[in-house]
Amino acid sequence: MGILEVKGVGKRFGGLQALGDVNLSVAENTVHAIIGPNGAGKSTLLNVLVGKLIPDTGSVLFDGKSVLGRKPHEINQMGISRVFQTPEIFGDLTVIENVMIPCFAKRDGSFRLHAFERVEAEEEIVYQAEKMLADLRMLDKRDLHAGTLSRGDKRRLEMAMCLVQEPKLLLLDEPTAGMARADTNNTIDLLREIKASRPITMAIIEHDMHVVFSLAERITVLAQGTPLVEDTPENIKGNPKVREAYLGEAAQ
Repeated sequence: MGILEVKGVGKRFGGLQALGDVNLSVAENTVHAIIGPNGAGKSTLLNVLVGKLIPDTGSVLFDGKSVLGRKPHEINQMGISRVFQTPEIFGDLTVIENVMIPCFAKRDGSFRLHAFERVEAEEEIVYQAEKMLADLRMLDKRDLHAGTLSRGDKRRLEMAMCLVQEPKLLLLDEPTAGMARADTNNTIDLLREIKASRPITMAIIEHDMHVVFSLAERITVLAQGTPLVEDTPENIKGNPKVREAYLGEAAQ
């Protein structure tokens, strides 16, 4: 059984079937890509996984526990973090302040600390934030305002904000959307480094086939809300059904 198990999930919006009987298993410590044409149900599935939508049918288990009916912050506390298409950062705060915010949330879920305890907590949290920035080669940018960063560095900062919470599963929603090729390649390298340096599972929704085939160990292809095929990247490239449904020349 995988660390993430999606079983028979269906979701309708009025007369539109967004997902129909979706079954998906993501093995622990792997990179699993979910691809498909526009309208295939990728974003709907992701929103189910992070608690923004409740499916009409089926179940979703993470580490053996249901995520259904839980609020997004509760799912985050279970060990699931999400990277959005547009980096979710606090542009008016400094880089290190952005990373300190999830450190506080991970520590106690609130700011209700006595004055002396708060000082100690801040010292420890500054250390945690600086260590994460060093790991992602951003320590030299610690005092810059996050809003002044390039898109690639904003993505790197968002990764730091997620990883400092030590998630078991990182969900990435088109992590290279809107990036120039150089930033895309840097993000690929970053994700490889993250995967090699810590025990973490990644599930990626992505349109850029260069990103998918550079990172994924397994790929699930959705078509019209249902899984068309799940296989290795090598087999996906040569699958005629996949070529017809989505990949086309991108698979060559």
